[in-house]
Amino acid sequence: MTVDENTPLIPENSKTKAKTPLPKIQLSLVLLVLFAEPLSSQYIFPFINQVSLGMRSRARRKGRSALIRELGITGGDDKKIGYYAGLIESLFFVTQALTTLHWSRLSDYVGRKPILIAGLTGLCVSNMCFGLSKTFWTLVVSRCIAGAFDGNVGVMKSMIGEITDETNMARGFALIPGVFSTGASIAPLYGGALVKPYERWPELFSGSFWHRYPYVLPSMISTAVTAISLLMCVLFLHETLPSKQRKQYSRQKTTTPCPLGSLIGNENTTPMPIGTLLKTYSVMIPILNYAMLGLVDIGCFALVPLFYATPVEIGGLGFPPSTIGVCLAMFGVFNGLFQMLFAARIVDRFGEKNVFRLAVLAFFPLVTLFPIMSSVQFRYGVGPFIWALIVLQLVSFLIMELAYSVIFVFVTKASPNKYSLGTMNGLSQTTTAIARAIGPAAFTSLFAFSKGHNILGGNFVYVVLYALTCPLVFLSRLLPDLTKEGEEDRSDITEAMVPHDAA
Repeated sequence: MTVDENTPLIPENSKTKAKTPLPKIQLSLVLLVLFAEPLSSQYIFPFINQVSLGMRSRARRKGRSALIRELGITGGDDKKIGYYAGLIESLFFVTQALTTLHWSRLSDYVGRKPILIAGLTGLCVSNMCFGLSKTFWTLVVSRCIAGAFDGNVGVMKSMIGEITDETNMARGFALIPGVFSTGASIAPLYGGALVKPYERWPELFSGSFWHRYPYVLPSMISTAVTAISLLMCVLFLHETLPSKQRKQYSRQKTTTPCPLGSLIGNENTTPMPIGTLLKTYSVMIPILNYAMLGLVDIGCFALVPLFYATPVEIGGLGFPPSTIGVCLAMFGVFNGLFQMLFAARIVDRFGEKNVFRLAVLAFFPLVTLFPIMSSVQFRYGVGPFIWALIVLQLVSFLIMELAYSVIFVFVTKASPNKYSLGTMNGLSQTTTAIARAIGPAAFTSLFAFSKGHNILGGNFVYVVLYALTCPLVFLSRLLPDLTKEGEEDRSDITEAMVPHDAA
């Protein structure tokens, strides 16, 4: 290498910022609160299809004095399972979509912690209501309560953005899929194993209460974990909203950085108008990617337990709830470990945009394996080949989950100022909640419609998933390139925001 008077004394590589250690205690508390969300939303997946399947229409039971142990709306028609299971699964996200922006926007004014406390309290109530439900409409109301009070996710992402900086933000957000996946693995495991406990442990659950409410035990578990999270939040979680904690940040700026100030400036001290955010290209691209990712993901995930539970002659695998729970739990365990141990390293090695683009391509093999498994199961039954295909599909899910490790970084860094972060996360969470509200009902209904009318050999639902994955792949190419340190060239945001602010 030639050395002259223009050669820098300090090499360029040495100018790279040292990575700030993650604030372990506060981050752990935020992740504990996050852990309660998948427990409340997904513990019903292993048995909700069985509830719909095993029930008879209440209209047929009028005049009977005894209450049956299970609710029923399908009239014994297996092909209608998808319609009603999808409706109940979607209600959580419908009500979440209607309320999450308001919770996140409110957190920009009153603080993050009060919103988390309100949300966890609502989840405790809704979980118990679901377990004690005896009619279809009480199930509906309980899921609506859960979604309405689940404004936690967007607020928690804001908190992680506020307790990390540009050197460790990717590592902080990379923990979200792992924690969520761990909760999503545990939830179906006990959701499938603890229904009707009087059948497995008659000496412990022989009372009439357990016969009358056969699904209350998994609901109690979800309620207990949520209550513990609520208690820890009240006692130990610190407020992170900059306007509420300016003095604290000034006193502790060496240990608890306020990263978004260094990332995007402190000029605006009030949340930006929602209309301005919606008109900004660099803000909407990450949000649209997150929305499409949520739509295709929840569509595929909702099909998995339904596909596993559907009888073989209709095109499924015919698994019982306990087997479904074990399959989903094993995926969750491995996915959680993979995300927590390797996601941040993969992002550091290949960059946020490249990781996201690769991850969304995993939807293609993931969807393709549904009809392949159906054909193999119908011809040869359950065997090593089927289990190998199930493992391959779950590996595709694992690769796809890497997309969540980086999309949160894109959304956070697209915020025009640190005081709008709650609104920004509220917008992104609202759009993906809308997508996730549409997904379960739409795709499980499409599954039932495809099988019931034998459209494209019962495979029409998979063609629709292919069609939706294509625009997601296109949108992933529009995401901005982030630098090696995880910082985005924000000149485009400045140019986009100035005219709107001036107006």
